[in-house]
Amino acid sequence: MKILIATEKPFAASAVEAIKNELNEKGHEIVLLEKYSDKSQLLNAVQDADAMIVRSDKIDTEVLDSAKKMKLIVRAGAGYDTIDTAYAKNKNIIIENTPGQNANAVAELVFGMLVFTVRNFFNGKSGSELIGKKIGILAFGNVGRNVARIAKGFGMEVYAFDAFCPANVIEESGVHAVPSKEELFKLCDIVSLHIPATPETINSINYDVVNLLKKGGILVNTARKEIINEPELLKLMSERPDLKYITDIKPDADAEFSKLEGNYFSTPKKMGAQTAEANFNAGLAAAKQISAYFAEGVVKFQVNK
Repeated sequence: MKILIATEKPFAASAVEAIKNELNEKGHEIVLLEKYSDKSQLLNAVQDADAMIVRSDKIDTEVLDSAKKMKLIVRAGAGYDTIDTAYAKNKNIIIENTPGQNANAVAELVFGMLVFTVRNFFNGKSGSELIGKKIGILAFGNVGRNVARIAKGFGMEVYAFDAFCPANVIEESGVHAVPSKEELFKLCDIVSLHIPATPETINSINYDVVNLLKKGGILVNTARKEIINEPELLKLMSERPDLKYITDIKPDADAEFSKLEGNYFSTPKKMGAQTAEANFNAGLAAAKQISAYFAEGVVKFQVNK
């Protein structure tokens, strides 16, 4: 089978080598399209590919229509909102992700940004510590569980809410389960967001919800930009200068948020999965999933059933 690795933002060289080794051993042909500058390059490359590995590349109807032989697309990472999964299903193209491979990298970034924030962005003035603070985790998936693990190491009190994860599962992890998103914001000094961008969650982090945070509260977003109602959050933060918002996803209203000096921080680019380990793990996992699909029909990580 012809396997296309299409990455506008390439994998590390070691990851590419591992992907090639995995797929070549199974007799597949590899085509590499990296740092492409024009969509037409992608449209041309997908025409005769049987499967494809992507990162945050946009796979829309036009790309899917061009992929005449495509059977499987694997997103090397957890989020797959850049892929039109419904249209792919209509065309009998399986879409998979590689959940958990980037989880620790994202969780560590949460605490890197938190330490930076509670120490007043390293401006030399006296800050505060994380020990004893209450952190709320919104969604207790792979990333959320890693956030909980690290938070315990800091001596924090850990709470979580997940509409799809039973409370007893959360409690068994040594984390306090709360009954609602609103209760999580009310209880905690810090809330870390780990929900996907879905019709139900888009703009769900709004004025009323964030306003429930305690005085001096911190909102952390390493999930998706779309879940934040930016105009409402800006309004709230102008009214409550005690709140801080930190994120690795530059908001559309970055210029406006940046005026809230000392209360807002964003990394220049999305950084959650940007570690050598996560890059390698996600790429190799994607290759192994392709191998398993063509060898045995395994679709364990299919997201468009």
